Amino acid sequence: MRIHNGNSESHLEKITLFPFDDYAVPFQWGIQLHLVSYQSINKKPKIVLYPGKDGEHDSGHVAYYGTVIRVGDELWMWYLGQEADDIQRQDGISIQRVCFATSKDGYHWNKPNLGLVKYRGSANNNLIDLGQGSFHIATCIVFYEPDETDVNHRFKMAFTSRKYRGKVGVAYSADGLAWIESPNNPVGSWLEMGGGTKHNGLYHLAGQGGKHIPEAGRQFATYVSYDFENWSAASSLSLQRTNIAPRPRVFGGNAGEQIHLGAGLWNRGNVILAFYGMWNGHPSNDRRMTMMDIGLAVSHDALHYREPIPNFPIVSAAEDSWLSTEYGHQLGKFPALMQGQGFENVGDETLFWYTPWPEQASDGIRVAVWERDRLGYFQAYLGATLANDDTQNPHFVSAPIDLQGKSVQITVNIDGLSEYSYIHVHILDEQFNPLPEYSGDACLPITKSGFEQPVRWHDNMFITYVENPIRIQVDFVGIRPEDIKLYALYVEECIEEE
Repeated sequence: MRIHNGNSESHLEKITLFPFDDYAVPFQWGIQLHLVSYQSINKKPKIVLYPGKDGEHDSGHVAYYGTVIRVGDELWMWYLGQEADDIQRQDGISIQRVCFATSKDGYHWNKPNLGLVKYRGSANNNLIDLGQGSFHIATCIVFYEPDETDVNHRFKMAFTSRKYRGKVGVAYSADGLAWIESPNNPVGSWLEMGGGTKHNGLYHLAGQGGKHIPEAGRQFATYVSYDFENWSAASSLSLQRTNIAPRPRVFGGNAGEQIHLGAGLWNRGNVILAFYGMWNGHPSNDRRMTMMDIGLAVSHDALHYREPIPNFPIVSAAEDSWLSTEYGHQLGKFPALMQGQGFENVGDETLFWYTPWPEQASDGIRVAVWERDRLGYFQAYLGATLANDDTQNPHFVSAPIDLQGKSVQITVNIDGLSEYSYIHVHILDEQFNPLPEYSGDACLPITKSGFEQPVRWHDNMFITYVENPIRIQVDFVGIRPEDIKLYALYVEECIEEE
């Protein structure tokens, strides 16, 4: 399948229509978008990975300038750790190393004894082998490509370090644990990375950097490469937190609205979700007074991003009630968070990993949790339902989707359904004309809430033999359509049942 959303190069076996993706669902009547901010339980964050014991390589702090990805039936995490003695070094030179952890559920993490790197005379630790002796790593983004023909390159890492003065270096691995650096390092420009993805054949690194305007503060910039070795010298300015053209900062490097570390990226095929560092610097330019939530943006080309609701905190620092100190300075009144590269749907939940900022004061890596794919929803608004003249219901219509001769099934992620609140799903052609066998009286009402509720037309669960692009229209129906919350709609290729 392909969806004509401005970036239809990729063939997709599954398309996810999120309400906050207005390229996928551009036409709307009588409905409004709501985003769902992560709410910590009882104001207590879910810390899932703590610093090590005294004397261990990650006893000072664990910082999530790293990556979580699924490998087989496990989640693998590359995170940064630092010993307490390193933080307090009199020469001011700290050593931050890449560490490794695994999990089955995203909550319970194991620090395996890898036996690869000696630390304080022992290799009984979870340090990966990246030649890290006195090698300070600032950020690392890991890509996993199990179908890579060169087995030694199935894991790829982009990292920044003091060794390369903040410029991007790359390394390769067969197992994700023992790495070999590229002889061409550094291969990229200066960048503080927050995430990365591969899209339309290009590797993308999203971070804080770029040279788009002098003295512009922290900018969300993206660099690209076709081979992971040769990176673009110029970057794309991916997101501005204002509709005003880029302009130099006025009050200093830490003041004002900026974007910290670019964004962690979640490539869902037809749309890329980005969790970015929502830097809100104090007008005094005092860095210690920075407040930083994590915001949501979306993209279709992995270069240009926009916010569905500007400045909406998808993960709020205030929710963590984070109180900490850095070198004796009280930071509790000014909470701040730091994103990394790590999203995953596990069972019926969506997980995202992050840490407090600044990293020197981090008390552990946390996880934010939503019900699966329930980051935002469409809801009919009451004014529209009261004004309904019975000629149309609150509804939305998708961008054209080319099924390419495949049979597909449609399911919905939805809540609030009942005998008084239900939906109809109509299939239209590209010119908005209903297809009789999949619209009107053929639509069976969906009245049951759930993650993947199937759509049916009479006794048919599949759309078959449709040669031309289709559009999907979803009507919010009943005497209380405002009760409905539609979080996502899925279109998936399938084999038609006999």
